[in-house]
Amino acid sequence: MKAKELRDLSREELKQKEKDQRQEIFNLRLQKAIGQLANTAVIVRTKRDLARIKTILRETETAKE
Repeated sequence: MKAKELRDLSREELKQKEKDQRQEIFNLRLQKAIGQLANTAVIVRTKRDLARIKTILRETETAKE
């Protein structure tokens, strides 16, 4: 997901996406542990998306101040 797309979302939508990404990382790590995950690069991409979301949330917090 691109940062520009994320900036267009509302704060509540970003928080929901953050929650979804955390759950997705958990599920991917579980799949990796039991040997069902074929492409482990998905974990890295999901972590990067989560970092982008958290960065944009932080930017909105500091912009309000």
